[in-house]
Amino acid sequence: MPDPYREPDGSWTVELVRSSPLAVLACNGAADDVPFATHLPVIPDPVTTPDGLAELPGATLLGHMNRANPHWAALEDGMPVLAIFSGAHSYVSPTLYAISPAAPTWNFTSVHVRGTLRRIEPDIAGEETLGVVQATVRAFEARFGTGWDMTDSVDYFRKIVPAVGAFRIEVTAAQGMFKLSQEQHPEVSARVREAFAAGTGLRREVASLMERLPSPAPSCPHSA
Repeated sequence: MPDPYREPDGSWTVELVRSSPLAVLACNGAADDVPFATHLPVIPDPVTTPDGLAELPGATLLGHMNRANPHWAALEDGMPVLAIFSGAHSYVSPTLYAISPAAPTWNFTSVHVRGTLRRIEPDIAGEETLGVVQATVRAFEARFGTGWDMTDSVDYFRKIVPAVGAFRIEVTAAQGMFKLSQEQHPEVSARVREAFAAGTGLRREVASLMERLPSPAPSCPHSA
């Protein structure tokens, strides 16, 4: 990874995992098949990180998927897996640089989490899997929802839990990449940031992250 794109501090990877929890879980398939990859929600385990998460290595993440997914059958307890979290991103046109020659590029943020998968095997009542579903609801309602009370739906959850495959990931390593025009001259980076800030959606999210970066300095001459 180019040095300019490394996170300014460890809180950036943690924040991206929390703010963009729809991860891609990937693992190797059979020797004669392609790898498996599934989009699914992943959260820090609230039991092991009740007071917040300072860093990812050493932490435990929770996730779940449909047991009918062939990926679930391929997941073996203790196998290495990769969870990919994607954050804000946007295309950068050379017109924003106001210099020539130039090359287009794409600003993006992502975190690759490697770890050991632990399957949560269903108990008689499926309470542990239910706990993963409930923890996911609490995390998402607190951050993205309106505080929905799931009390009246817990019995419904119990009906669908037998079809849910839950798991833990014991994180062994995490690498965040925050490609936000740091390699450009400060004046060029500022033009990109200002143009994105005047946009909408993901472009404004990228601009907000660029604003939080330490003062940029020129480094490598290319941006593609």
